[in-house]
Amino acid sequence: MDAIKIENLTKYYGKSRGIERVNLTVAEGEFFGFIGPNGAGKSTTIRTLLGLISPTSGRASVFGLDIEKDKEKILARVGYLPSEAVFYSGMRVGGVLKLSADLRRKNCRETAAWLCQRLQLDTTRKVEELSFGNRKKVAIVCALQHDPKLLILDEPTSGLDPLMQKEFFEILRERNETGTTVFLSSHILSEIQRNCTRAAIIREGRIIACDSVDALSQTSARRVTVHGSVVLDGLDGIRDKKDGPGTVSFLYSGDMNSLLRALAGGHISDLSVSEPDLEEIFMHYYEKDGDKV
Repeated sequence: MDAIKIENLTKYYGKSRGIERVNLTVAEGEFFGFIGPNGAGKSTTIRTLLGLISPTSGRASVFGLDIEKDKEKILARVGYLPSEAVFYSGMRVGGVLKLSADLRRKNCRETAAWLCQRLQLDTTRKVEELSFGNRKKVAIVCALQHDPKLLILDEPTSGLDPLMQKEFFEILRERNETGTTVFLSSHILSEIQRNCTRAAIIREGRIIACDSVDALSQTSARRVTVHGSVVLDGLDGIRDKKDGPGTVSFLYSGDMNSLLRALAGGHISDLSVSEPDLEEIFMHYYEKDGDKV
């Protein structure tokens, strides 16, 4: 069964574009990445999918349940972490976690305690006294403590320090290994590359690519870094050229023999050729013409 199935989903805010004709399928048990910068349509897609806002057109389902007709059933199976979490002032962390569990009519005390221990979260503190990172931890526990079948996480690591980010992804991988589907929305590409098996890229409200992370990372381009002096004028296939003192670095997708001839005419003290990382490749999906390197 598909955990998520989206068909031509469109959302407009008046005349303003939210998302347009989004099509996406996430299989049950996948660790799926949803990539795009702020304003690309990630949060709109998620909120529409969860029934928090109504679609303008199109349809979607979660575990075969319609997002408009079966909102309550869907929310019972989902753990949702919004990009920004807001809690009732005056409440202590423990009270927030209990309220979240009570709303789901579940006793989550044991799992909540285990998660709080791993995330180093003090349940006796008042929520208004917490830093942004600790508020994010509270939201993480609320999303995970009822052992949902699907986790939908919108920019989950903002505010977390590197050690907590590492622990958080350890928890997600453990959940995924037991069959939980993880839908991770992020603009931090290293998170997607390290943790997800497949990913979709959204630009200006539309999906522009969807494939395995390995396939999205494949490119004929190479990152070339030259230490010394070399003349590259007129050499086709150079992109993202960066010049520094005695160094030039660029992405190259042209003919290698032409590159070697140009390099042979220079004075080079060192040379490195490597594959570009996902972040460099991703930026080329966002070029105006949408061409991949």
